[in-house]
Amino acid sequence: MTRPDDQRDERLAALLAELTDARGGLVELEAQAGRHPDLADDLRALWAAVQVADEMARPDSQSHATIRWEHPSDVAPRAPAEPPGRVGGCTLLEELGRGGMGVVYRARQEALGRDVAVKRLLRAPDPATRELERFRADATIGVRLNHPNIVPIYDTGTDETGPYFIMRLIEGTTLARRLAAGPLPPREAAALLATVARAVAYAHDQGILHRDLKPSNILIDVHGHPYVCDFGLAKELDASLSLTGSGAILGTPGYMSPEQASPRRGAVGPASDVYALGAVLYHMLTGRPPFQAASAWDTLMMVLEQDPVPPRVLDPGVDPDLEMIALKCLEKRPDFRYLSATALAEDLEAYLSGEPVRARSATLRALTGRLLGETHHAAVLENWGLLWMAHSVALLAFFFLTEAIRRQGVTARWPYVLIFTGGLGAWAAVFWGLRRRGGPIRFVERQVAHIWAAGMAGIDLTFLVEWLLGLPVLTLAPLFAVHGGMLFLAKAGVLSGAFYVYALAEFLAVIPMALYPSLALPIYGVVSAWCFFATGWKYHRRRRQAREERPR
Repeated sequence: MTRPDDQRDERLAALLAELTDARGGLVELEAQAGRHPDLADDLRALWAAVQVADEMARPDSQSHATIRWEHPSDVAPRAPAEPPGRVGGCTLLEELGRGGMGVVYRARQEALGRDVAVKRLLRAPDPATRELERFRADATIGVRLNHPNIVPIYDTGTDETGPYFIMRLIEGTTLARRLAAGPLPPREAAALLATVARAVAYAHDQGILHRDLKPSNILIDVHGHPYVCDFGLAKELDASLSLTGSGAILGTPGYMSPEQASPRRGAVGPASDVYALGAVLYHMLTGRPPFQAASAWDTLMMVLEQDPVPPRVLDPGVDPDLEMIALKCLEKRPDFRYLSATALAEDLEAYLSGEPVRARSATLRALTGRLLGETHHAAVLENWGLLWMAHSVALLAFFFLTEAIRRQGVTARWPYVLIFTGGLGAWAAVFWGLRRRGGPIRFVERQVAHIWAAGMAGIDLTFLVEWLLGLPVLTLAPLFAVHGGMLFLAKAGVLSGAFYVYALAEFLAVIPMALYPSLALPIYGVVSAWCFFATGWKYHRRRRQAREERPR
């Protein structure tokens, strides 16, 4: 007999296979999600993983669009295709690089007597493909941007084989190739990124987000000057539509901001590019990106859930000020990062001038925000909303049942131990089972579960202490509030500063519980139930609102 979980997995596998075989986009995905609402969330998550895997499977050499390699031996041997002749008034001379989408040629523009780079699609495109949209976006946006450190695009056009664009040929290498030899000296890294940040700030001023900043998209000419390239994944800040649908994951996982990896983390904006610049700085300082794992999906999970290892842990020689600058860029919450790419550039320039950097200073507002605001882990509470509301009802039932037994004059210890150890333990097992059915369990959720288990153990051990001291049962009931307050205090540090309020409420409940022992259990039941219900209701509403905002 097939179990319901197995049937669910089989249905998911079949739907994912249909989408994969058809290379379905957002329309097909949402159509399938609409036909199978019980699988919609899992299907979107799995399809996003497929997108990331596809993106990562492509060779990265298309990012080397305008490179003329100084050392051909550095490039993996292969047989370049024969240049097809002429494109847009340019004679194609040699292939420079290719990737999953485009191929780049060195060409001679005879009319102007200069060498240029010509980029075109690898194959004749289907007019409806996203590859064509991204290729055209790269060209269109590149033409609009006029900055000395952004690779300029001279001309665009279309011939019988599809679209192309002509751009400046940069004689040099990429930052990715440069970093293959190891980290950069501190001042060189700071100077290079300050220049890149100024170029990105200019793009933001023009209303353009890059969304895929990484070492392979930063070119370095023979004089050491950096250039930003590859705007194929860029987005206009005021555009209602982008090249990806809502919920799609776009970018390179090791340099992707949390809000790009998950729409629940906030809107993608200039702070997302600031995050990527911080990831590039981290790579320049340590020789590796801030997050890297065996798979793209595992890397995304690290981006969402883990803090980067401080650079000086990896290399004690990293400059402390540059470490602080990089870590400020890599904050999970966008409002904790630099307010703009310009602010990042100014801090790097202050470092180069020997002046204090802002990353080391903390305003009262910033400190308050860190203390009372949500951490990047708080999003997982959306998975617990309904469950915590149910838990609040269960707590009321347990404590009022206990009070009813006490009012019956039961003085034996075992009925109370049975309720709290057996009853609450059984409810915990049911609670955890329900959560597991809601999707994969994240690392931070296991931490929260252990905190909760510690609170339950504290209540159970209270009965043991009473027995060892020879005290009547429930004499130490006010300690239940102490255990509960400690539980919420720990959650405040892991999840959200709002839990400080609930911790305070639990601690204050000790006073009336001690003064009015006959009402101790109802008092604690009401206070504890309110703490869990208020939290559950808040995050249940947030989850429901996020679902309502998804496109139909």
